[in-house]
Amino acid sequence: MESGLSSLLSVSIDFETSHLFFPTIIHWVMAGLFALILVTKVVPFLAEVKRGERTLPIVGEAMDGFRFFGTLALIVAYFYLMAVVGNLFPYTGYGFLFVSMAFILLMSLMYMHEWTKKTVTIVVINAVVAPGLAWFILAKLFNITLP
Repeated sequence: MESGLSSLLSVSIDFETSHLFFPTIIHWVMAGLFALILVTKVVPFLAEVKRGERTLPIVGEAMDGFRFFGTLALIVAYFYLMAVVGNLFPYTGYGFLFVSMAFILLMSLMYMHEWTKKTVTIVVINAVVAPGLAWFILAKLFNITLP
C-alpha cells in the first residue's frame, strides 16, 4: 500500500526537455486564439468583401511613405545601435537604455500630428521615463542582463 501511495506522490523531471513545457502550452494557446480570430473576424470580413459590401483596406488607399519607411529604418537602427552602444558599456544595460530613449523620442515625434510645446514636452518625458523605469526594474531590481 505504501509503495503505491509514494509512487503517486513522487515527481520525476526530465531536465533535458522540461524547459519546453510552458512554451509548448503558450504556442498551442496562441494557435487557438489565432484560429478563433480567423473564424470570428477575418472570415466574415472576407465574406463581406466578396459580396461587395466592403473593400480591402490596403487596396487603393494612399500610403504615408515617410512614416512607413521611417518606421522600418528606426526599427533596424534600434536593434543595430542597441548592440553597438551596449558594447561600449558592457553588462550595464546602457545600450538598451540610451537607444530606447532615442527610439521612443523619434518614433513619437514622427507620428505626432501637432507639434505644440505641451505635446513635445510629454513626448520627451515619456521617452526618458518609460525606458528608464523599464531599465531600472529589469537591470537593477531583477538583475536581468540587457544589451
